[in-house]
Amino acid sequence: MKITFIGGGNMANALIGGLRRQGYSAAGIQVVEPVEELRNNLTDTYGVRCVDRIDASALNCEILVLAVKPQIMREALKPTAGKLKDQLVISIAAGLRMDVLARWMGGHSKIVRTMPNTPALISAGITGLCAHTSVDSESRDTAEKILTAVGRTLWVEDEAKMDAVTALSGSGPGYVFYFIEAMERSALELGFDAPTARLFAVETFLGSAKLAESSPETISLLRERVTSKGGTTAAALDSFAADNISEAIHRGILAAEARGKELCELLGAGD
Repeated sequence: MKITFIGGGNMANALIGGLRRQGYSAAGIQVVEPVEELRNNLTDTYGVRCVDRIDASALNCEILVLAVKPQIMREALKPTAGKLKDQLVISIAAGLRMDVLARWMGGHSKIVRTMPNTPALISAGITGLCAHTSVDSESRDTAEKILTAVGRTLWVEDEAKMDAVTALSGSGPGYVFYFIEAMERSALELGFDAPTARLFAVETFLGSAKLAESSPETISLLRERVTSKGGTTAAALDSFAADNISEAIHRGILAAEARGKELCELLGAGD
């Protein structure tokens, strides 16, 4: 099975690295990437074939992974229009509906739309997937296997919910880093040096997430168990509640979803 990546940036790099670690042959992977430095890095690191534009060999594949920025996707797909046969197309571009991608590829609709997140760079991501109705179960399994190379996967049957996936997990690492930054800043103001402040903030978040993952208890119960009445945790949580931080986070995620819908309309506008 041959895979061609259109785009050789960070996420393509992560997926190729994950596939290679799973034993997938370098001979079965091609990358179309206009930036010479990125091509050289991919060839040197993974031994895959890289070209600067789509050629006949690049389209001689069973799977086409769309890994360019949404803003340039339309231009990138022009050479594919009318030239695709039975290839499974996997898009990792945010904000582009499957009907838009199909239109740009000359009507080719065998598409799985996905939304990975940046922890995929260390094979710790989670990816939401949504398949076009023309995609059979075997192709769904193939798409899932490829994305599993960089973390866990979840299927979403309603494409309209992909904007929510983007708002939650696609953008989610930004929210986590925002909170870690705040903890790190507090540690610095409390007198710790920068390496120590970072260590306390990151390890606390990492350990808490691992505990939540391994525990059968609800997140709210885990929070209650670390919150002694009248204690230090309660003091901090009371302050958060007074500032309505939980609702602010909720509103932020809704804003992210709304922006995703808006971008879908903007990016998909026109012929």
